[in-house]
Amino acid sequence: MTDLPIVISAPEPRTLDLIFRPDRLNELRARYDIHEVETDGLADLPDEVLAEARYVIGQPPIDEATLARMKNLRCVFNVEGNLFLNMPYARLFERGIHVVTTMEVFARPVAEIGLGLALDLLRDITEADLAFRKGREAWGLDGNGHARLLTGADVGLIGFGSIGRSLLPLLQPFRPRLRIYDPWLPPSSITDAGAEPSDLDTVLSESDVVFVLASVTDENEGFLDSQAFARMRPGAAFILLSRAGVVDFDDLIAAVQSGHIRAASDVFPQEPMPEAHPVRNLTGFLRSAHRAGALDVAFKAMGDMVLEDMALLDRGLPPIRCKRAERETVAKMRSKPVDKS
Repeated sequence: MTDLPIVISAPEPRTLDLIFRPDRLNELRARYDIHEVETDGLADLPDEVLAEARYVIGQPPIDEATLARMKNLRCVFNVEGNLFLNMPYARLFERGIHVVTTMEVFARPVAEIGLGLALDLLRDITEADLAFRKGREAWGLDGNGHARLLTGADVGLIGFGSIGRSLLPLLQPFRPRLRIYDPWLPPSSITDAGAEPSDLDTVLSESDVVFVLASVTDENEGFLDSQAFARMRPGAAFILLSRAGVVDFDDLIAAVQSGHIRAASDVFPQEPMPEAHPVRNLTGFLRSAHRAGALDVAFKAMGDMVLEDMALLDRGLPPIRCKRAERETVAKMRSKPVDKS
């Protein structure tokens, strides 16, 4: 051991090389004594390492007994994106230990691909390209039977966190009527952003495009089901960008198969999906293999956020760049961990 502050690194499925540029990784190693472990190996570290550990990069399981050995822990930096129920949050908060996530880095990349998926569904871009490749293209007006404009459309957002806040300025040049449903926000948080606070039924029934941006919680698993899809306008676009757990996926597939709505998704209930699953060849459904946020620039931004917040915490200041877990909501989260970066 050295005199440097100790950092325990267990960032799976990320790696330090993925989330830090070479110069920033060198800076991390120069400022801290790094102890790299497998996700399930933190509790096996020597007592003297755990007792002096200041930070954890990753969110490995930490039980009450292990946490009690970590006398100097200041912050857990979750670089996976999802907050898991694998540590005693109440005890962490009681001791003033921060749990933060770098998930904000994915907001802009996901928002941009969301806009692209919306335009694709509204203008049949992918379907028209596939038809052209097969010699079945329809020219001019004949090729726009289902097309509609995003400009001036009714657009609904379900959830208004970091992705929603990044998506809003991308949508505004199209001058849509924006309605947002988010039961965790006061109405002023939505009106101040230039949108209308709405209930779920209104967002579903009065939108040409619905973006689903809500995290999975113990209150909303599978809440977008056949009844929800039936309330949507015929031909409306349903774009899933957050987590598959908020949707009854079989019901979504049935709604698209019936021709009632069109859909796009970056997330799926199984990743990868089985080769024979009907979603793979479903007409009217755009598929993205959980790649919306997975850009190298986003991963490298994680490292910048971690280093900057470590510098603040070293000075006795709170973390600013990363998003802090809140005691009132962290126990409600139900997102599954990602298997790949």
